Amino acid sequence: MEIIFIAIIGLCIGSFLNVCIYRIPREESIVFPPSHCTTCSYKLQGCDLIPLLSYIFLKGRCRGCGERISIKYPLIEILNSLLYVLIYCNYGNSISSLKGFLLTSLLIVIAGIDLETHYIYKSTTIFGIVSFVFIAIIAFLISGQIPWGNLLGGALGFSVIGAIVILTGGMGEGDIEIALIIGLFLGIKGIILTLFIAFILGGIIASLILILKIKGRKAEIAFGPYLAMGAIISLLYGTEIINCYISLMKI
Repeated sequence: MEIIFIAIIGLCIGSFLNVCIYRIPREESIVFPPSHCTTCSYKLQGCDLIPLLSYIFLKGRCRGCGERISIKYPLIEILNSLLYVLIYCNYGNSISSLKGFLLTSLLIVIAGIDLETHYIYKSTTIFGIVSFVFIAIIAFLISGQIPWGNLLGGALGFSVIGAIVILTGGMGEGDIEIALIIGLFLGIKGIILTLFIAFILGGIIASLILILKIKGRKAEIAFGPYLAMGAIISLLYGTEIINCYISLMKI
């Protein structure tokens, strides 16, 4: 029952993430006006707002004008729900789970916006830093320990990507902010593994894009989604990956 509850919460928050991804780049309030069709302005009713199920019942179309609803909306809901379940299965009822929920949902928003606009908005960065401070305060009240490892992880992520931006100009300044947030949440080992995975995934996918001629060599490619994927993999399976690497080095 706990898993089902977490999955439903994930779907509901995933629905809200869709609102954030659509409205933040347009500099609209994420709470007002109420959800509506972007084509005909039809105000969505309660039955239209049920995550995933409303999309299925409406057959992917607006109740008001019949315009097709993008498949990305239910996919984001499912993705967020799935990640919540995986996080809960890994960390159980703990501060680590709450930290994971906050980080993954934030990264979904950042990656979704970055894919569309190639821009990182300050509102998402500020939310990430405030969320970390909130988690750090709770952890301090429970354990009495200051999360120095996380602070150093944030500094490392900021410094590495910042140096790349300054020296090569191959990334945007927004990537520095993403690396900072990931480092704060995941610590030193987490940010190192995140960067390693992100560069590998980015290189592979960028090569495929060039080979398949989807984009030209001078086309701008968002790196935020790769940082997000690297962070989520590190969050869920970082310990296993690092242990596996250490075992291979001993052979």
